[in-house]
Amino acid sequence: MKRRLMALVAVIALVIAACGGEEGGDTTEGGADTTEAGATTTVAAATTTAAGGASTTAAAGGDCVVGMSWNNYNEERWAKHDEPAIVAALEAGGCSYIQSDAGSSEEQQITDVENLIADGANVVMILAQNTQAILPAVQSATDQGIPVIAYDRLIEDANTFYVSFDNVLVGQLMAEVVFDLVPTGNYFIIKGNGADANSDFLREGIGSVIDAAAEAGDITILEEDYTDNWDPALAQTTTEQWLSAHNNDVQAIVSENDGMATGAAAALDGQGLLGEVVLSGQDADVAALQRVAAGTQAVSVWKDARALGTAAGEAAVQLAGGASLADVEGTSEFVYTNKETQAETVLTSILLTPIPITQDNLQEVVDAEWITAEDLCSTGGTVGPCAS
Repeated sequence: MKRRLMALVAVIALVIAACGGEEGGDTTEGGADTTEAGATTTVAAATTTAAGGASTTAAAGGDCVVGMSWNNYNEERWAKHDEPAIVAALEAGGCSYIQSDAGSSEEQQITDVENLIADGANVVMILAQNTQAILPAVQSATDQGIPVIAYDRLIEDANTFYVSFDNVLVGQLMAEVVFDLVPTGNYFIIKGNGADANSDFLREGIGSVIDAAAEAGDITILEEDYTDNWDPALAQTTTEQWLSAHNNDVQAIVSENDGMATGAAAALDGQGLLGEVVLSGQDADVAALQRVAAGTQAVSVWKDARALGTAAGEAAVQLAGGASLADVEGTSEFVYTNKETQAETVLTSILLTPIPITQDNLQEVVDAEWITAEDLCSTGGTVGPCAS
């Protein structure tokens, strides 16, 4: 909770900075109206609340109101990178922003979307907890003529606008680095949430690199499983169990994101294997980049969430202005095939290109001001920006 409140304070600071000098920019809290979750707490020009369906409003924006439904606000990147970029793009387009946090509850997220619409949202962004369970809420919004943006995670509905990175490519890029280092040996694959289409997109990309080697017997995939909510603690427990079951005889762990890689790294460290077993991830979290610098994680695929937030915010402004999905700038068609039914859904999308970060190109994230050299090197890194 402390982390979430700090993140929300950061968003308020961004909004106040953007509105500095304008009338109504007083940051005092006198007269703030505080209620239970599901209601709204107003602090001057911005609104903040706790998790569990409460709304957060940033800035004022006339008739353009964009509502964001976060499945769970706990991921490092949401408050640090994605949300500030979304808010900045919306402000530039004259729109206001309201948000809610479902706290990993599928049921709460459906209610949240309804509440965002009731609070005036005429465009809704959804980072879906479950891409199937959210469909009734999407249908309700569509029936009311409210455009829906599937943010970072696909929603299997042709009426949604899908904004993400090329997640198949993300999986491919991480697997290429790992496979180059471990062309033979034993692998664990830690997949993300089973209800998130991104988990399977990533696995598809990973498979394009290693599945042939597995079929040929060059590598052996000892263990592979989904991880509820991409939970680092669960990933750590799972890795510990797998290590025990296989007497620590593993040479590579392909983790589908950095949070789970942090859990896997803790499990490896407990067995004295950190730095010996090749480890992957994605998102360029601070801890992961520090591991790359220190040589204990081989790669973190960088998806610059600032660019994603900007793209989604700009698309929302256009949709709020009456543009059709296909009229939004920079779109392309994305064909999704359901792994169970094989039914195809054609989505209008914007897919950005990721960058694999290894020890060879760590300077890129420093130059882009994603992380400072001081933070990157604070845990013992000695390469790239950390070289003495």
